Amino acid sequence: MIRWLLPIALLPVPLLLNPYQQYVLNTVLLYVPVGIGFNLVVGNLGLLAFSNVAYFGLGAYTSGILMVAFGLPWWLTVVPAGLVGGIAGAIASIPALRGVRLFYLAIMTLAFGELMRWTYIRWETLTGGSMGMAVPTDTTDRSRFYLFLALVTLIVFATDRGLRSRFGRAFLAIRDNEVAAAAMGIPTDRYIVLAFAWGGVLVGIGGAMFAISVGHLTPVSFDLSELVRQFAMIMVGGLGSLTGAMIGALMITLAPQVFISFPGFEELVFGVLIMLVILFLPRGLASLLPRVSPVFIERYYRE
Repeated sequence: MIRWLLPIALLPVPLLLNPYQQYVLNTVLLYVPVGIGFNLVVGNLGLLAFSNVAYFGLGAYTSGILMVAFGLPWWLTVVPAGLVGGIAGAIASIPALRGVRLFYLAIMTLAFGELMRWTYIRWETLTGGSMGMAVPTDTTDRSRFYLFLALVTLIVFATDRGLRSRFGRAFLAIRDNEVAAAAMGIPTDRYIVLAFAWGGVLVGIGGAMFAISVGHLTPVSFDLSELVRQFAMIMVGGLGSLTGAMIGALMITLAPQVFISFPGFEELVFGVLIMLVILFLPRGLASLLPRVSPVFIERYYRE
């Protein structure tokens, strides 16, 4: 119950922030669904898939194109962005359905993200090519904060309920032993597609939030460094943890602000954080919270 009081506690925060701080806070919020979507496949399902940045870019460009070419307000582009991300997720699950696993799956899904980035560069009529495209931002960072907060709260609540259902239990069964799960009658292929598509929807929505937040989309925003950022979020926060995805989004977004006067240190910060967490907290920072209060124990998570 305490966790659900957090959105209420955040409501007056914009009154205390300057414009740049508000932008950073909005960035934290937009990375929450991105981290949750990534964690569904890597943490909950247990498959090493790196196509997350593809869904992120597709969601962002879908939202931007709908606003620029069709004049739609941003809030009407969120659902299409999520749907495009979900379709991309279902497509990215095809290698997994063919039995590709471990580093082979990682490389194939990574190539999918690079293919999408090549598409953004070449499809100049829609995306603006390497120069990118300007996205209408007719709202302030403060007003976007409340839209983002409402959207993220809904996503966290819906995902929490989903992971507590038979879907979440099936994901864990597949992660622990895919062969045994299939022998128990669990349609593993169906749940693999569901996890990829579900994650794609959430990351696509995060991409739409990114588009309206930055106001200008370029292919370089969806390169390998962005993938490293998103992977760092789920590793530092905690694999397979909903709370961990939120903590990771907070930590990885705020940590570079400490070194803002030292260009180029961002990747170093990510690397050091990942190494420290792997060495001393294999379950991520989220594993510290149950020691503070049992309310933070995630019943659907299991070692």
